[in-house]
Amino acid sequence: MKLYSLSVLYKSEPKAVLLKAAYDVSSFSFFQRSSVQEFMTFTSELIVERSAKGSRASVKEQEYLCHVYVRNDSLAGVVIADSEYPSRVAFTLLEKVLDEFSEQVDRIDWPVGTPATIQYTALDGHLSRYQNPREADPMSKVQAELDETKIILHNTMESLLERGEKLDDLVSKSEVLGTQSKAFYKTARKQNSCCAIM
Repeated sequence: MKLYSLSVLYKSEPKAVLLKAAYDVSSFSFFQRSSVQEFMTFTSELIVERSAKGSRASVKEQEYLCHVYVRNDSLAGVVIADSEYPSRVAFTLLEKVLDEFSEQVDRIDWPVGTPATIQYTALDGHLSRYQNPREADPMSKVQAELDETKIILHNTMESLLERGEKLDDLVSKSEVLGTQSKAFYKTARKQNSCCAIM
């Protein structure tokens, strides 16, 4: 699970304006990083332009998912992640970032802002904190603990069943052994009685 991009944009007509963005392109080749970053910016702007105000959506592109949230006040956020990243956590992050951004940056600056002029520095911190959704999101953490508990219980049940099967095998073997030992005892008694007469 990986987050590659977290962007805040303003949906104006006809284009979307990038206000601030944070990228993690460390998993790409050094020579590809600038191209990948440009492509993520282009994709974020395009998705915001084509999304309606007041909507949330997830767009799949190859093995990546682009989660977009456009508020009614035209402020928008985009998260680009791999396909394994939980959608609920991505939208929680977007909502948190957009709320913070709207509190810290004046609404007057949104239509004319650029990444250089907007004073909002929390994106890099959010991008790194949310790389592991289980630690960043309390619901994911609880879900992970429940999954671990379920696995432990499943393993315990399997070991109990195996133990029960082993006990059943021992019981059936002891019954067979008991029958064989009775036959051996009778045979030995006949042999001994035969020898005692002589």
